[in-house]
Amino acid sequence: MNHPRALTPSQRADLLAIVRHAICDRVRGRPATPPPSPDPILRALGAAFVTLTRAGALRGCIGYVHAVRPLAETVAHCAASAATEDPRFPPVTPAELPLLQFEISILSPLVRITDPAEVQVGLHGLHIAQRGLRGLLLPQVATEYGWDRATFLSQACLKAGLPGDAWRHGAEIHIFTVDHFSDGLPLEAPAR
Repeated sequence: MNHPRALTPSQRADLLAIVRHAICDRVRGRPATPPPSPDPILRALGAAFVTLTRAGALRGCIGYVHAVRPLAETVAHCAASAATEDPRFPPVTPAELPLLQFEISILSPLVRITDPAEVQVGLHGLHIAQRGLRGLLLPQVATEYGWDRATFLSQACLKAGLPGDAWRHGAEIHIFTVDHFSDGLPLEAPAR
């Protein structure tokens, strides 16, 4: 299985700054487009998700499963969209910015498997597809909820809008790994 490329501390810091600016700009009604990165790794195509949380609860999560844009652009777009376009939540308001934290997940390419026993909880993320429906769960979700393999597979099916046992009945199962990181800081310093 391919793993996402390992990013240097400097590349991670650049992506963290891109996310911070993209979210704050979008929430304040400004364009959320990062300047072109001089780093060839950040200019290379990359798949990623950006997850927003507030007091540990999900507040938004948007991503790309496939590498279709340069990584820096992907991360900026996902960040801005997670803040304002996740259909599960209302758009983030400027007052919320000091209350939010975020995490970036850089995805490896998807690998189709036929044996669900290959899924390693905590290492693999899941992408389940059947009848035009698709669901994705990042690997850290199973760890956070303490799920075993069967529960993780069932939850990915449910997220796709499929019956929880679709993974036993012909649904395509893809696995992937992620490099996920955060600086653990709020998006914006609280106003004094």
